[in-house]
Amino acid sequence: MPGITELPMPEVDVESQTQSTREPEFVVIVWDDPVNLMPYVTHVFQQVFGWSREKAQRHMLEVHEQGRSVVFRSGFEKAEFYVHALQKYSLTATLEPAS
Repeated sequence: MPGITELPMPEVDVESQTQSTREPEFVVIVWDDPVNLMPYVTHVFQQVFGWSREKAQRHMLEVHEQGRSVVFRSGFEKAEFYVHALQKYSLTATLEPAS
């Protein structure tokens, strides 16, 4: 009975392979505007994202005080979905590549 011969394993650069196949991330940004009231923005965040009142208020205050808030980070299709959902509520939302 012949002995078992181990074949050498090919070298694979897992890190570079994973990075090239990974979908690029995008962020959804909600911008401050002079039209929508703060309670309304909080309500929209709760409706669209299913967030608690506290989390929705935290992001609403970020929009109000800093002029913008990153509210979502994901692949292009999901991020685009949320941009459109927020725009249906008349919020100013944009999609940008994550940095």
